[in-house]
Amino acid sequence: MKTGLKPAAAGLAIAVGMAAVPVSAETFFWVSHGSPADPVWTYYLEGAKLWAEDTGADLNTSFHSGDVASHQEAIRAAIASGAAGIATSSPDPGSLVGVAAEANEAGIPIINFNTPDPTASFDAYVGGDLEFYGRSWAQYLVDNNLVEEGDFVWMPVEVPGATYGVEEEKGIASVFEPLGITWEVTDATLDQADIISRMSDYLLANSGKIDAIIGLGDLVTGSIKRVFDQVGVAPGDIPVVGWGNSLDTTQEVLDGYVNAAQWADPLATSYMALSIAAMSASGIPPGFNVTTGKLYEKDTAQVYDDILSGN
Repeated sequence: MKTGLKPAAAGLAIAVGMAAVPVSAETFFWVSHGSPADPVWTYYLEGAKLWAEDTGADLNTSFHSGDVASHQEAIRAAIASGAAGIATSSPDPGSLVGVAAEANEAGIPIINFNTPDPTASFDAYVGGDLEFYGRSWAQYLVDNNLVEEGDFVWMPVEVPGATYGVEEEKGIASVFEPLGITWEVTDATLDQADIISRMSDYLLANSGKIDAIIGLGDLVTGSIKRVFDQVGVAPGDIPVVGWGNSLDTTQEVLDGYVNAAQWADPLATSYMALSIAAMSASGIPPGFNVTTGKLYEKDTAQVYDDILSGN
């Protein structure tokens, strides 16, 4: 990926304006519940690194692969060090309530990004509305006559119970339940090879009843082509919607394996979260959230493929 890669266009004017705020030489922290093996998180990290390059600020980054205790400890370490500001995702609902309060008490800005948790006292949130995303995926399938009353939808997810899948399923349920459409969420893990194996096994065992698929994470949606090819499902035979922050998925949309995918503005999300933390550290409280993301189809998939390719 090119070092000078710029964040996605959505919200860019806001991010540029915030980046102009003077940043002290103190250290900022970027803390992720994601895995360094998850391709989409490399783009979130790239956005954070670009912010540090553009501002000249010191930045510590860490991944915690869903380990809540480790994630909490990283934030406490940032607080103990007198961090200038913290940008953090949320591993599970309610998991960061205590450490967010500790940051508040220490007067350290703490900005939530990627996975919202309104139960914690974060100063602001930057990222997508996960429940809205889920509702949009379900509504897309309904509006395009891809599912109907009595149909069954399979929803693979990497980490069952994690914030993102829980919130997305709430949105999906709000559309499907009134229509009598049923679904099942299955565990696919964070290992790419294991994901393909588990998804292939499930598809083989249940192919006769699956009317559509919603990928509740980037790794599972990005594995659709490999799974379909392995099992012998032709692109388009089973409608698919879900996440779309990887080159695997942009190509799947372009090739017809995935009907529509969700772009979350990963680079811009990290860039803006750190910008808001810097702004707050300079004495300007945010008092607002920043929503990112767009559902794309084949006609615009190349735009996101170019961003992820660094073109």
